[in-house]
Order: sequence, then structure tokens, then C-alpha cells
Amino acid sequence: MRSMTPPREGPPRVARRTLVSAPLATAMLPPGPARAATAPDWPALAREALAPIRAALAASEGPVLLKSFTTDGREAFDRVHAEVAFTYDNALAGLALLAAGGRAEAERIAEALRLAQEEDRFWTDGRLRNAYAAGRIFPDAPRSVRPPGWWDAAAGRWLEDGYQAGSAAGPIAFAILLWTALGDAPFTRAAGRAADWLEGLRAPQGYRGGTIGHEPSPDSLAWISTEQNLDLAIAFARLGREAAAGHAAGFLRSMWLPAERRFAMGLTPEGAVNAGSALDANLWPPLAFPERGYAEALDWVLARHGLPAGAPAAELDGLDFNDDRDGIWLEGTAQAALLLRRLRRDALAARFAATIARHRRRDGWIAAASLPWLTTGLGTGLQPGAADFLYPARGHLAANAWAALAALNASPFG
Repeated sequence: MRSMTPPREGPPRVARRTLVSAPLATAMLPPGPARAATAPDWPALAREALAPIRAALAASEGPVLLKSFTTDGREAFDRVHAEVAFTYDNALAGLALLAAGGRAEAERIAEALRLAQEEDRFWTDGRLRNAYAAGRIFPDAPRSVRPPGWWDAAAGRWLEDGYQAGSAAGPIAFAILLWTALGDAPFTRAAGRAADWLEGLRAPQGYRGGTIGHEPSPDSLAWISTEQNLDLAIAFARLGREAAAGHAAGFLRSMWLPAERRFAMGLTPEGAVNAGSALDANLWPPLAFPERGYAEALDWVLARHGLPAGAPAAELDGLDFNDDRDGIWLEGTAQAALLLRRLRRDALAARFAATIARHRRRDGWIAAASLPWLTTGLGTGLQPGAADFLYPARGHLAANAWAALAALNASPFG
């Protein structure tokens, strides 16, 4: 999951805030009335979800990072995200392409992430940033790879976002998942370097969130995430780091709430359990560890995140990120569709597939959200106490990638 954050000036860590207004209306096909879904054409959905990803790759050469969101107008969002390629989104797209048999395409993204690690303008310790400037990454260009940014004409200066310049544990773990799935020696080495940095986030329970802000001294994220520790458990296990994988998996198990049959979100910076409601923290464990009996978390999610609110599970059209149910999160709805298929709950999977198809824009990209700004209840850390982690109704690389994985019945966790 990725955040839409107010920008922060950088590289010097001088705070500057810009309010991000609601985006312009997207060129989305009308959602249409809810209706009973017939059995979807899963192969067609996979082709349609992957088509704009493949088109974006075909428009460039060599190692490339793909832009995460469509930017349709002249709003603040468009300026801030004009060149943003989130690490998580790109790693997920690579995994979807690999699942579809597009190894050469997946390798181009994986190599771009490897070069981003190798040629970062400052870091040499194996970490990845949360985002980079989209486009081709050239080899043998020392210290040339930078986080995304934009020119502020009014201020007459270049700006960067502190979240995008930072390094969260989960996105780095997803890069490791892509690199290890491909298995070539340069990718395995890159995965090992990244894992070395991640092991430095070890806490008494689990692994901390990472860092936020610019070099040379970004702030540490002291909270501990259920979802990110799941990512780390899988990534460390892929590299044979059993002690590290066990530490992350142990934290995941500790976040199971038996009375509610679901997972807490993690620990706050103060060490208290955050029992709030998050979709991916409950959908990913049964995908990653189907043998451990976590599938009951899906029913909890359907009851508290499902839309229309109050509808029986069989009549839901999609899921919100959190339980305020202000709109549908298409990426999460695709995650649920994949889990539903794995659990042979095909009728509801078909309904969710129909919702995803209705929110596919004319350009082929699937909207991140069904309304202009979807709330999550989470903060980015850039504005203390503010729930500024939002998703826009813009075409989203991760939404297409998850839709493709659901259509292919392929889990990114193996």
C-alpha cells in the first residue's frame, strides 16, 4: 500500500507542506448498477489488467520503472506524482508479469530495482527507497538514481516528498520477492544486500517500519506493522534466513486476536497493540500461510469492510481499506478476489471481478479508489497525528497488478 503525502522539501530536511486537492474526474467507465456476476472470463481479465503495464514497458527500452499513478490534470496531485514510480507497485507488477509468463518483462523491472539499489545518489547499504523517478534506469551511472520530485515554479525550487525518499520495510521485502522469484545471481545478491539492511530494523518484537525523510539522517519509524512483518517473513525465508524469518513470523502470530478471529494492525511507536482495522493485514496472512488457519480473517474483513455496508457477504461488491466504508479500494478488492478463489468461494470472487472491471478506465488502468479520495485511517508520519494516507481515483499500477494476480490465481507470496 502506498500513501499520498503532502510534500517535503529535500534533500535538505526543511519542512514544507502543500495541500493536495482532490483530483480531476478520471476517464473512468461508468460503474453501472450492482448486479449478480456471472462467472468471469479470468484469462481475459488477466490480459486486460496486464495490457497497460505491457504497453508502458513497450514504450521504453532496457531496465525501467513504471509510473505508479495516472496524472490527468493540473492538480497538486499531478505535480507531486508526475514521475513517481513506487518500489512496491513495480515489484508487484514484475511478479504479475512473471506469473503470466512474461519473464523478460519482469526482468526489466527487477533489473531497474537492482540498479536503483546499486546507483542510489547517496545510499550504499542495500536499502531501496519507497519511490524513484519513473523511466529507464541506465547501468554504470554511479550515484545517478534519485527519488522523484517536481519543480515548484512559485517557490522557484525543486521539491521532494519525504515518504517517497524514505525506506519502508514492506516495499523492500516485495523487491526481494521479485528478485528471488527470478533467481538469477545478480538478483540474489541484490536481495541479500537488501535483507542485510532490513535485519537492522529488528526490534524485540518483529521489525520496525523503516525510515522516513531524506539523507543523511532520515527519521526512524518506530511502529511495527503486521503486514510488513508478513512480507519480511516470506522474504527472509526465500533467502534461507530462518532466524530472521521466524522472528517476523512470530510477531505476525502474536498479532492474531483470537476473540475476533482476525489480526491487529501492529504496534504503535509506544509499543501498544493497534487493534484498528486494516484490509491487507488480514487478507495477506491466509494467502501467505494457507495451512495456518487464518482464513477466518476473511469473514471478519467482509463483515466490516464490505460495501454496500450491511449487505450479506454474498451480495457485496467490494471492500474498503478500513471500516469507515466510504468507498471501494480496488487493489484490496482484487486481493480479496484472489483469496476467495483460493478458498473456492467463486461466486463472491466473480462479483469482485465485476467491480474491478467496472472501474477499469478507458486507458486500461484500474482506478485505485471508487471516489476521489479514499481514506485509510492511517498517517504517513509526515504530519504527526494526521490521517493523511489516502488513495485517489486515478489509474493505479498496483491495482492492475493485483487484478492480474487474482485473474491468474497466483499469489505473490508463492
